[in-house]
Amino acid sequence: MTARILVVDDIPANVKLLEARLLAEYFDVLTADDGYKALAICDSTHVDLILLDIMMPGIDGFEVCERLKANPKTAHIPVVMVTALDQPSDRVRGLKAGADDFLTKPVNDIQLISRVRSLVRLKALSDELRIRADTAHSLVLEDMLKSVDGRDDSGQVLLVDGRASSQERIIKALKPICNVVAISDPQAALFEAAESAWDLVIVNANFEDYDPLRLCSQLRSLERTRFLPILLATEAGAEDMVVRALDLGVNDYIMRPIDPNELLARTLTQVKRKRYNDRLRMSVKQTIELAVTDGLTGLNNRRYLDNHLKVLFTRATVRARPLSICLIDIDRFKSVNDTYGHDAGDDVLREFASRIRSTVRGADLACRYGGEEFVVIMPDTDATAAAAVAERLRAIIEETPFMLKSAATALNLTASFGLSCTTGGAETPEQLLKQADQALYTAKAEGRNRVVANAA
Repeated sequence: MTARILVVDDIPANVKLLEARLLAEYFDVLTADDGYKALAICDSTHVDLILLDIMMPGIDGFEVCERLKANPKTAHIPVVMVTALDQPSDRVRGLKAGADDFLTKPVNDIQLISRVRSLVRLKALSDELRIRADTAHSLVLEDMLKSVDGRDDSGQVLLVDGRASSQERIIKALKPICNVVAISDPQAALFEAAESAWDLVIVNANFEDYDPLRLCSQLRSLERTRFLPILLATEAGAEDMVVRALDLGVNDYIMRPIDPNELLARTLTQVKRKRYNDRLRMSVKQTIELAVTDGLTGLNNRRYLDNHLKVLFTRATVRARPLSICLIDIDRFKSVNDTYGHDAGDDVLREFASRIRSTVRGADLACRYGGEEFVVIMPDTDATAAAAVAERLRAIIEETPFMLKSAATALNLTASFGLSCTTGGAETPEQLLKQADQALYTAKAEGRNRVVANAA
């Protein structure tokens, strides 16, 4: 794993020590000796992770972190505060400033590298999602960065804890920000995590006859819980367990006895990250849908048709099953726009698409081909069955007037249909589509409002 790490500290010896450790693990390292230089580097250079000292001249690490997290351009960069301050209040202040983690000097090598690797993995995932979403949603993404602070709505937390007394303390600590459900049976907790929507799972490693890392591993293995944040609570000094947990994909850990303020801050951080990534994934999903959907009619668009027709044609050829295409054109559609305006034309297109959608079968694929032309792809359908579907749709269009909302009138319309089937000798998807187009041309030439099948 390679990544670019920025080390910020005003003491040269500390910088050199961290730089040497990171270089030994093949990370690319940048350095800065004050907060202003760190902000400038992050603003102008790609950075994957920041190791940030707190006590520095000029502006301290708390303020640097707050500025980084307030800037949409740098808010996604993980920040680890590295400090000699060991008071819980200092750690809580750092986490509330937006820090993703902290390390106390002198830094333990194993924890340093494990923390860095864990956060770099999360950063890589976040970057991938940002790149995809940013293509078509850059303005929306910026709004999301401002809104997902994880502090407005109550988080949904699943607590897996073998002792009633510690369950009670954790629930009390998190009550101001989270709804907490406690389960003492790890296997029941695994089922619950997969079946319900959670923002965080807290696993308290206090079971007498069960390895808590097994539950962590199972949570990471299941598709539905793969990206669910996990916070491990363990005894102070249990470094081996922490390192193994981080390698398994656990997002964070806290040492017992648990400081309520620190638990509160760490939980907020994980809820924030979960909701941020959830929204990014939703943005990616919406981007994909926009790329393959016609915005006016809601049907799939020409781009989707061109790609999916190849898949369906190949499948039909391999299975020796028929595949039919129906190309549809609204008769005299230009006169609708000329007489009633383009808003009325849009009303017709939307209603026409709705009638196609209600007529075709579940396995069929309906697309807007362009303008007033539509395509229906019918897998496992021979020419006779395809003609029956087309004739049913033709009758529905002819018999029911189209209501023009923009013109407050009803309009009688018809459509022409051209059919082709793989049984007609087409050797490629392009040939099949061309045959349907030729049949549509014939339907138009013969008087419109009819279904014509390719004669080949």
